[in-house]
Amino acid sequence: MALSAGAKAPDFTLMTTPGLGDSPVRPIKLSDHFGKSATVLLFFPAAFTGVCTKEMCDVSAGLGAYQALNATVYGISVDTPFAQQAWAKKENISISLLSDLNKSVAKAYDVIIPNLLGIGDVAARAVFVIDKEGTILYSEQTPSPRELPNFEKVKAALA
Repeated sequence: MALSAGAKAPDFTLMTTPGLGDSPVRPIKLSDHFGKSATVLLFFPAAFTGVCTKEMCDVSAGLGAYQALNATVYGISVDTPFAQQAWAKKENISISLLSDLNKSVAKAYDVIIPNLLGIGDVAARAVFVIDKEGTILYSEQTPSPRELPNFEKVKAALA
């Protein structure tokens, strides 16, 4: 079961793809946002899949609403940063995607789906809203990877 609201968000450093750009892969540390902005973490199972593409494209299209709420948004999957970058370019995904290839962050947030469809462990579809102090304000793991989180509740938690 995913970490609950009120818990301290586990810190991490993951490699990011720079969205639509061609910049090199670089590390992102969650705690670098503490004291500056809220953070939204969107865990998703896999790049290049239908529901994940819809989710990341919809969030990218509405990124201004999150920025207006002083929030930084990251998508996290167990894909390599290179696969994530190719997917971002193909689908015009503008949010930064973080590679949790060794699954350590998905495990820390307790959002692993074991052996999904026989292909191995992946991140569940889940969302965490983390305040400037590093506390989880909102947490949701969908019952199925085919379902999207409630983004109205995400925005309400940020407001």
